[in-house]
Amino acid sequence: MGEQNVQRDTDEARHQAFMRALLEEVRALEKLLESGRVETGIRRIGAEQEMFIVDAAFGPANKALEMLDGIDDERFTNELGLFNIEANLSPQLFGGDCLGRMEAELRELYQRARAAAGRSGCDIALVGILPSLTQGNLGLDSMVPAPRYHALNDAVRALRGEAFRFTINGIDQLSVEHDNVMLEACNTSFQVHFQVGPEEFARLYNIAQVVTAPLLAAAANSPILLGKRLWHETRIAVFQNSVDSRSTVHKTRGQQPRVHFGDHWVEESVTEIFKEDIARNRIILTTETEDDPLGMVERGDSPRLNALRLHNGTVYRWNRPCYGVVDNVAHLRIENRVIPSGPTLVDEMANAAFFFGMMAGMAEQHEDIRTQIRFEDVKTNFLAAAREGIRAQLNWFDDSYLPAKQLIEEQLIPLAREGLEHMNIDRNDIDRLLGVLTERVAERRTGSRWALESLESIGSRGTLEQRMRSLVSSMVKQQSGGEPISRWKLAGFCEEQDWRESYRQVGQFMSTDLFTVRPDDIVDFAATLMDWRHVRHVPVEDDSGALVGLVSHRALLRLVAQGRFGSEEKVTVSEIMNPDPVTVSTSTSTVEAIRMMREKQLACLPVLRDGKLVGLVTEHDLIVVSSHLLESYLADEA
Repeated sequence: MGEQNVQRDTDEARHQAFMRALLEEVRALEKLLESGRVETGIRRIGAEQEMFIVDAAFGPANKALEMLDGIDDERFTNELGLFNIEANLSPQLFGGDCLGRMEAELRELYQRARAAAGRSGCDIALVGILPSLTQGNLGLDSMVPAPRYHALNDAVRALRGEAFRFTINGIDQLSVEHDNVMLEACNTSFQVHFQVGPEEFARLYNIAQVVTAPLLAAAANSPILLGKRLWHETRIAVFQNSVDSRSTVHKTRGQQPRVHFGDHWVEESVTEIFKEDIARNRIILTTETEDDPLGMVERGDSPRLNALRLHNGTVYRWNRPCYGVVDNVAHLRIENRVIPSGPTLVDEMANAAFFFGMMAGMAEQHEDIRTQIRFEDVKTNFLAAAREGIRAQLNWFDDSYLPAKQLIEEQLIPLAREGLEHMNIDRNDIDRLLGVLTERVAERRTGSRWALESLESIGSRGTLEQRMRSLVSSMVKQQSGGEPISRWKLAGFCEEQDWRESYRQVGQFMSTDLFTVRPDDIVDFAATLMDWRHVRHVPVEDDSGALVGLVSHRALLRLVAQGRFGSEEKVTVSEIMNPDPVTVSTSTSTVEAIRMMREKQLACLPVLRDGKLVGLVTEHDLIVVSSHLLESYLADEA
């Protein structure tokens, strides 16, 4: 999706012209492959580093464009979200000190990004999903104002014909309804590139599919989304849903989402993937195309294949085939997209070394990996690793079934070492980077395990948002220190934070663990709920989940005073509820909520998002807010 000059596909004539160009470019690629003019015999590696920008209170900061203006380095670019930034590393020949050179450039880019962020009062966080992100951060006002992103959003929404709705189950359960593709911006990764020759593409692509699950199990660093503890690599689940263009009908008949792992092995050529993706995924964006790609091939030139590359950029395989041209020489590469950003640069490099080493080692040992394991098991492994991380159980060769930790330690780290040695990689780099991975796996301390254990240690202190910001605070400080995740201390509750940033809007501190009643329920049930849960207000919802009223303890007291409570008369909730309670939205400012409660003499405000009840703000909540802010103010004055 790096192409800037794109349009949403709404004009039928333009759609048809783009489809003709796309089909012609597939034929041009086939002719280019047949002619033997796609680069072969050269192995290059590369990477893309995606990052979160965080403010002084460790929440997301929409400063990407401001930072890019200050960096002035063509290796940096924006991503979908204004709180993301991306750095593209230079390709390296796979051999010698390539890993050391890659790491040195990665550190340089990271320091440049931090310096630019610092000039904006911000910092950089390396994590697959930023724990302090909230749904309020995912509006179109946080999207980079580039035509291609708005075109993508409009196109995907039009194809779906409905809001994005999905549920992810982990330790917690997250049910999301969202109206744009900004959920994709929740994800940042450390994508690695592996150049392959056309004649070896199918064999090496299949190997990449096999090694992806153990790589993911060892690298997991995205366990939290919107405050919920979900999969160890929640990016896998959320990305599949964030740009899912399928309508309900298409889902019902089993059509693949645009983000997927694949359903079968590649048999012979990269064109198999391109053809399948064109057949299964309709064009959603168009761009200017070359006039005669077939003629270019016949004249000895390498066409850029703009249409094919754009369409490929709107289909998100976890191992994505890529076509590129440098100095009129075409090449193919495999882009592995599963490695999350972070938790440190050396951890990322260890993950990259593990992937490159397994690719090289397995290619030496197995002529055809398809004879060793069923594709169904490979795909099952991928989902198991995403859900369970280093504690996953994986299917392996000869119908074995092993803990990921055991498989990685006993078979795959030695395999990666052999592969790197075969490519004559610097021995010190091999020892150091695989040593980082070995220690992480031995301790079972992935970024995800660290985050989950840290939250368990913090417990119920503060609000949910404060706990998430505490996690990010510790993350940012420790990753800048350079020690790998296996040596990090667990995050604690950060007392030094400026808590004003956690209380600016009611959505940041509202109570979300709600117990509701229906209008036809008897008041005895509402009273019992108040007693059991030690609350003074119970929202009333109808069967569709719409808020239709609010029952207060004062209403119950009036019922008692009238002698109706506990009598033979069966009083229903609808008879005593306030049918038109004053409500606020998650983005209502705390100051405005306080004013409303004071002027209208309210003790409780239901909080709505898109017309649905998502929380309550009560007098007790505001007392907690006031105490924190007063304490912070007095501390500043002291």
